[in-house]
Amino acid sequence: MYSSSVLLSLSVLISLSINSLLVLSVGELLERANRNIVRGPDEPNVIGDIAVDNSGRNADPCTSQSCKWPKSSDGRVYVPYVIANHFSSRELQVIQRGLDSFSSVSCIRFTPRSSQRDYISIESRSGCYSYVGRLGYGQTVSLDRNGCIYHNTVQHELLHALGFNHEQTRSDRDNHIRVVWENIIDNMKHNFNKINTLNQGTSYDYNSVMQYHRTAFSKNGLATMVPIPNSNVSFGQATQMSQNDITRLNRLYGC
Repeated sequence: MYSSSVLLSLSVLISLSINSLLVLSVGELLERANRNIVRGPDEPNVIGDIAVDNSGRNADPCTSQSCKWPKSSDGRVYVPYVIANHFSSRELQVIQRGLDSFSSVSCIRFTPRSSQRDYISIESRSGCYSYVGRLGYGQTVSLDRNGCIYHNTVQHELLHALGFNHEQTRSDRDNHIRVVWENIIDNMKHNFNKINTLNQGTSYDYNSVMQYHRTAFSKNGLATMVPIPNSNVSFGQATQMSQNDITRLNRLYGC
């Protein structure tokens, strides 16, 4: 049997460990959860934390054509979901809070699936990932129990599913971020490729929950992104959706 002092010390260590994870940025959490992942043959090709279907679609311009979730006659956008039964009650609370957070700021309503054809399936697979936009039929949103069950990571992956990409891949990225290519891990440079994004008339947002941190995918601990013109601006530290995230979501879906 452990003494009360040993049990107390263990409790303190566990608490400190949990708290240290809670202060990590969303990008750091995602990068840590997806590091050295070997995915099974039944999982999709994943670039960073974005799942890519066979058509190679991985960018939010598809929302101007086919991959937005449809709006109902009542003006709301219902996104059906199922949640796998392998999550604990605490994990379910975090996931549910993330799902519910959209209803208070937009016309998006994540709703339990009944018989709808298209839906998201929230599962603990290999790391954190989601497809971008509505793919059709069941599409996985992976929230690995080992590292992905945080409010900001849940919101991040759900925004992918709604059609949004990473902030640092925005079409106007070079006006706001200088990418330091020589500091990036060679096989991770694709995470910084610009995309012809639909920016919904919003400005670049250093505080977006879709913005990665200063040393994301660094091979030497040095910065891979530097804000311009002021290199000292803080960025990539979001704990939840920013006002800009909410604005562009509402504009995209006409809320």
